[in-house]
Amino acid sequence: MSRVTQSLVLALLGGVVLWISGFSTSYLNYVKPGFRPFLVGAGVVLVVLGVAGLFTKRKHDHDHGHGHGVAWLLCLPVFAILLVAPPALGSFAAARSQAPALPKRDPGAFAPLAGGGPVDMPIGEFIGRAWDDDKKSLTGRAVRLTGFVVPARRGGEWYVTRMQIACCAADAFALKVLVKGIKAPPRDTWVEVTGTWVPHTFGKMPNGLIYPELAGTGLARVPAPAEPYE
Repeated sequence: MSRVTQSLVLALLGGVVLWISGFSTSYLNYVKPGFRPFLVGAGVVLVVLGVAGLFTKRKHDHDHGHGHGVAWLLCLPVFAILLVAPPALGSFAAARSQAPALPKRDPGAFAPLAGGGPVDMPIGEFIGRAWDDDKKSLTGRAVRLTGFVVPARRGGEWYVTRMQIACCAADAFALKVLVKGIKAPPRDTWVEVTGTWVPHTFGKMPNGLIYPELAGTGLARVPAPAEPYE
């Protein structure tokens, strides 16, 4: 691979990283928002190094004839990210996700729910209040959860779901709430579902993965948010 080819590949890679992080929200399909400055910085460095290499003269070029072809084949994944950006993780990943045990929160950490109408709430907070809030602040309160649809194994039931990540999509796991009383929309549809918490009837948390339940009273389809993960 010649110095010119190396520099072009480097500049192209940097340009793609810079584009998806600095001029679009595509990077949110892969990492948390806090990584944006690092991605922008990395893109700028790669572009600068690539452009600088194009102006560096070499006295000898020891390329073989197939070197350029191999080099440009390495660019295919870069073009794929730019032209056919993979979407955020959806129902396929969520259906196979085994959510880790969420850390128990201090019951006093849950602020009182204000207002009389439906409370917009992250799915992770709903799960925390359902399992860990000794004051049962969700009892009788209408809440509104936003997520995508994942069919349940039991016929007709479904989960409103959001993926949660620590740093990037590679460590994502699914946060799910079982919706009862509303017919399931198509898989992967983004929705706002309104309803009330169905209090659990067991005294001690049973073994296995148990999801809190929501008695649905309303449903609206919404566009996928720019930031898909919690």
